[in-house]
Amino acid sequence: MTNTTGPAAPTQRESSHETSVTEKGAFAVAQCSCGWYAPARRSRDKARRDADQHEADA
Repeated sequence: MTNTTGPAAPTQRESSHETSVTEKGAFAVAQCSCGWYAPARRSRDKARRDADQHEADA
């Protein structure tokens, strides 16, 4: 007999990483739905690269 009362095993990897770049005055901040965030950057391009790198590492 199989125990079916426990949590179900994940069938595929869930993508819980959705990044965005938010501007706050002269700075841009990359952040993720998982709670990660990068340091504020004056370069919006660098903030976007931070977000892209986080998604690649996740």
